[in-house]
Formats: sequence, structure tokens, C-alpha cells
Amino acid sequence: MFTPSVRLGILGGGQLGRMLLQAAVDFDLQIRVLDPDPTASCAAIAPEFVVGSFQDYDTVYQFGKDLDVLTIEIEAVNLDALKQLQREGVKVFPQPEIVEIIQDKRVQKQFYRDHGLPTSDFILVDNREDARKYAGFLPAFNKLGKGGYDGKGVQRIVTPADFDKAFDAPGLLEKAVSFEKELAVIVARNESGEVKAFPTVEMVFHPEANLVEYLFAPADISPETDRKAREVAGRAAEAFGLVGLLAVEMFLTADGEILINEVAPRPHNSGHHTLRANDVSQFEQHLRAILNWPLGDTSAHCYAAMINLLGAEGFEGPARYEGMEALLATPGVHPFLYGKATTKPFRKMGHVTLIDKDADSLRRKVQTLKDTVRIIA
Repeated sequence: MFTPSVRLGILGGGQLGRMLLQAAVDFDLQIRVLDPDPTASCAAIAPEFVVGSFQDYDTVYQFGKDLDVLTIEIEAVNLDALKQLQREGVKVFPQPEIVEIIQDKRVQKQFYRDHGLPTSDFILVDNREDARKYAGFLPAFNKLGKGGYDGKGVQRIVTPADFDKAFDAPGLLEKAVSFEKELAVIVARNESGEVKAFPTVEMVFHPEANLVEYLFAPADISPETDRKAREVAGRAAEAFGLVGLLAVEMFLTADGEILINEVAPRPHNSGHHTLRANDVSQFEQHLRAILNWPLGDTSAHCYAAMINLLGAEGFEGPARYEGMEALLATPGVHPFLYGKATTKPFRKMGHVTLIDKDADSLRRKVQTLKDTVRIIA
């Protein structure tokens, strides 16, 4: 049943929460946001903004106990509090037991293996010395089990000497994959079991920061590969039994195989372009899914790209934006700034969505804007 007076809580007040909040306004939902930073992206626009840790049991429990639905924009939340709220009748989506799996990359990778989902080969390791036993598995990536994000918590291990860089904590060695493209699919599933996936996108990662620099949608792949990628994403959502959004990052290998890299159970950087390029945005779709409303049409109505606006190297302090006049003068360009007053190298300060009816024209715009816009202090 459509009930606009739902009391909805969001754990996390960063840029994802901000865009989720903006989508919620259209449905007249009653929104409450929790974040430890009083200057977080949501602070200035949330109807109710609570300053507090989303990792503290009592804070999360008190925040959520009189809500109808509670969701997240970040996985590093207190799961014990979420499980207790769930037992007391609060709908918590994504479900805490799913977030628990995804919080630990060791458990996440084993989940794929146990459920027959395609992923690269891996070995679980307890610490740096344990990792050294597997020199014959190289080249590989050493990933922390817990705590990594946006490229942090990942080390490339090519030779035995590189084990000095390995993490001295529980993690895994993931076999390095020779791939042609890095892809992503955002898929939604509601309580009724309806599943819809957005078209596959192609991601390009920053060579130093190891986070998405820009993406193109739809990906430059065959219809069959798009179908396969969306099917794998749907299978993953069904295997988890997830309610909400699942962002599935994948590798496309040279022989056309699709391998799951990692997933996130929430709106994701790889879906920002949907705010302008698709019939429904990922943020609206997440709301539809967690409120068990019919899912929206995921069709794209044009070519699109998304550029992350990252803090420039060598600058830290109050943010200044260079090149915005040229950006705003370009047709089909839509900036989204995250309300962050200070910049530092590679900090996500905003993003730009570009839309065009011509793919070649779009790519030229991306290159021009990448060379034009800088965030300095």
C-alpha cells in the first residue's frame, strides 16, 4: 500500500544520503538522518538530523526505535542494534544479516562460491605471514576482510617481495584477473520479490586513488554481455534475499566471462548518472524497493556519463571550484555538489552527469570536462 507518511531513517548523512533524501522529498516521506559529523552533506537539508555514531549500539537503537523503516548509506553500522530493532518490528533494509556478510570481504567471497555465483579464485589468509605461504598463487590482490573502502584496504602482490606490503590482519588473496572492462549493474528487489536491473555501465578507475574516476552508460558491450551481466546481478540479489538496491561490480574477461568483484547493498557511485539519464533514478528505486512499492522503469533515454569531482592533489582546505563556468555552459551537463566545505586529495566533492544522444559527442565532453574542472583550496 502506498503510504507517504512513512517514518524513514537513514544511517549515514553523506552524499548518498543527501541524494536519497532529495528523492524522498518527492514522496513526502518523513525523514530522519543519523551521522557523527555535524557538517555532513545531509545536515543542512534533512528535516531531522541527529548527530551521533551509527556504530554505537545505544545511539542506533534510540534513533531507530520509533521508525517504520530504517536503511543505510554506509555498511559500517552497528548490526546488533539493527537486529534488535528488526526483532521489535522496525523494517530494516537491507537486512542486517546481509550487511554482516558484505561487511567482511572474506565472508562475501565465500558466499559467492557457496551459491555458485561467478567470481575470481581466492584464498583466505589470517595475516601477512600466512599470506607468504601462497607465493605460487601470485599475481594477486591482498584485501582486508574488514574496513576497506574506495581503494583503501587493497594491495597488489606481484612477487614474493611484495608480501612486505600485505596486511597483517585477516583478509584474502584474490587472483589477479586479466579483464577487458570493469562493469557494474545496479539491481533492485522489493519485499514482494520483484527484481529490476539498470543497464550495465562501464567504469574507469583512477590509476592512483583506485576509485571510479568516470563511467559510461550503457557500457560499450554486446547485448548478450549486457544480458549476462544483468542476469548475474539479479542472481546475486536473489541469493542474498536482499530488499533494496544491490550494486554489483564485475570484471569482463577476454573470453567474455562475467566475474563478480564486490557488491554494495545500497545506492552506489556507479548509479549516479540515473538521476538524469534513466526513467527512474537509483535513489528513487531504492525507496520503492524498501517500501515495497512497484519498482520503476530502469530504461535509459540517452547516452550518459558520470565524472567524479575529486579533490585535486596537493590541496587541502576550504574548497574552490575551477572551471565551473565552462562546465555550466556545456549542454547536457548536470553538476551535483555534495555540500562539503573542505577539500583534500581525492575526496569525493561532487559528481557531474553528462547526457547526449550521440556516444562520440559524449566521450568528447567527458575528456574536455576532465581537463577543465579542478577542486582546489
